[in-house]
Amino acid sequence: MFLDLLRRRNPGLLAAAADLHGTGELPTNCYALDLDTVATNAAAIRREADRHGLSAYAMTKQVGRNPDFCRTIRDAGITEAVGVDLQCALADRRGGLGIGHLGHLVQIPRHEAATAAALAPRFWTVFNDTKAGEAAAASAAAGREQALLARISAPGDRFYRGHEGGYPADEIVAVADRLDALPGARFAGVTSFPTQLFDPAAGRVVPTANLDTLRTAAAALRAAGRSHVEINAPGTTSAAILGMLAEAGATQVEPGHGLTGTTPWHAVTDLVEEPAVLYVSEVSHLWDGRAYVFGGGLYVDPVLGLGGTRALIVPRGGGLDDAHLVDVEMPAPEAIDYYAMADVSAVPSVAPGDTVLFGFRPQVFVTRALTAGVTGVRSGVPAVTGVYAADGSTPIRLDDTDPRTHATGSTGRAS
Repeated sequence: MFLDLLRRRNPGLLAAAADLHGTGELPTNCYALDLDTVATNAAAIRREADRHGLSAYAMTKQVGRNPDFCRTIRDAGITEAVGVDLQCALADRRGGLGIGHLGHLVQIPRHEAATAAALAPRFWTVFNDTKAGEAAAASAAAGREQALLARISAPGDRFYRGHEGGYPADEIVAVADRLDALPGARFAGVTSFPTQLFDPAAGRVVPTANLDTLRTAAAALRAAGRSHVEINAPGTTSAAILGMLAEAGATQVEPGHGLTGTTPWHAVTDLVEEPAVLYVSEVSHLWDGRAYVFGGGLYVDPVLGLGGTRALIVPRGGGLDDAHLVDVEMPAPEAIDYYAMADVSAVPSVAPGDTVLFGFRPQVFVTRALTAGVTGVRSGVPAVTGVYAADGSTPIRLDDTDPRTHATGSTGRAS
C-alpha cells in the first residue's frame, strides 16, 4: 500500500533513493528517510498539538532511532521523545531529544533504574508497586522527584498479546496515594495502549475501550481532590486525531508512524502527513524467473495484515521511468530474511546490482537494517546525511578494512 502512496504523493523520494543507491551513497538493506518531509510532518503535528494544548512525545523505534531524524523533528518543534524501552531513550538522547516519557510499553529492568533516572524523564510509567519503588529510589538517589504515570486496565480493554499488565483501574485513587508516598516520586497520571486503533470497516481511527478507562480513572481522581491528572493516550497518532483525543481529556500524545506518514489511516486516506520512508535493496542474483533481493530489513509491521508486496526494480543507470513494478514473495515471518524473491519472469532485462525499492510500514529497530536520512528531495538535489545501524548507532564503516574499528558518530573516531 505504501509503495503506491509513495508513487503518488512522494515520487521524489523514490527517484532520489534510486539515484543515491546507484552511486553507492545509499547502501543496500537501508531505510531512506526524507528528512524534509519528516520536518513538514512534524511541524504539522506540533501545530495541531499546540492548538489543543497537548504535549507531543515522538516515538522513534520504527525508524531505528535515527539521530538525523531525531534532530529533524526537534528542529521542527517536537523536542522530546518517548522511549519504548531504555535503549530507545538512550538513543533518543544521543540524537538530541529530551526524554518526555519512558517505561511504556517496556518497563525498566531493576538494575537499570539508575540509568533511566539519569535521563531525567519528564514522566515514567510503572505497572506495579515494585517498579514504582525502583523508579522512586533511583530518582531520589539522583536528587530529583520523578513524575510517575500508572499503567491501568479494566475489563474490556484491548491489549496486544504480550503487552498486558498494569494496575486495576478501579483502584487508581489508592494507587495514586501510594505513589505519592514514595520518597523521590509523585503520582502524575494514567496511561494505557492502544487508546485508539484504525478500524478498516469505518476507514478511520476510532477510540478503544482503553481511552474510556483512562477518562473514567481521571474523573475518579479529580473527585478525590486531584486537580490535574495527566492522560497519556498513545496509538495510531496523526494530526487528524488530536482534536478527538483532546476532547476525550488526553494531555499527552505520542506520534510515531505519523511522522513518516505510515499509519494505517494514511494508507487509505490522504492525511496532512506525507509518506517519508522507503526501503532500499538490490538484486543479488537470478534463479528460475525470480530475482533474489537482499534482505535484512524485510520486517513488515503486520498491523494492516500480511497482504501481497510489490517493489520497483530500477536498472543500473536508469531512473523511475525505466523501473519495473513487480510482485515480491517475502520471507515467512518465522524465517531469517536473507532474501525476498521478485517475480521477473516477464522482465528479462533485470540484472544483479539493479536497485529495488519497497514501500511498507517499518519497525526498523527489530531488524538488522541500516537507516539513512536524505535531504534535498524536494529541491531535486538529494544528499545522504549519514548512515546508522538499526539501534541508532553508527555502523561499521564500509570503507574500513579493520573489523576492530568502528565509528561512534559522524566524526568517525574509533571506540
